[in-house]
Amino acid sequence: MTSLHLYGLKRCSTCVKAMRWLEEHGVAYEFVDYRDQPIGPDTLEQWSNQLGGWEKLVNRASMTWRNLPAERKTPGSDAEWKSLIAEFPTLIKRPVTVSGADVLAVGFNEKKFTELLGKHA
Repeated sequence: MTSLHLYGLKRCSTCVKAMRWLEEHGVAYEFVDYRDQPIGPDTLEQWSNQLGGWEKLVNRASMTWRNLPAERKTPGSDAEWKSLIAEFPTLIKRPVTVSGADVLAVGFNEKKFTELLGKHA
């Protein structure tokens, strides 16, 4: 397996659970806190395309999303989505699990991690 990268926020409880699961299962990974190392716009667009749209990448249940003015919640283009996420990186669902250039998962689900990564442990 290509090296595994976990993108998220170091203080996010879901990211902590995912990292703990990876460590307990002996899966090597590199964690990237996207507040410290923002995700580039081309990478964001690639992730969005792989996932089937920005809606799959953005956490619409987050307080950040809910606190946005209504007119900001309907970006009409990739450029508008990228600008919104650049301004509010916490809008990205977390963690985003990537191997090479492929998004394996968004969020953490123990069953899904076991299916995707358990055989690599």
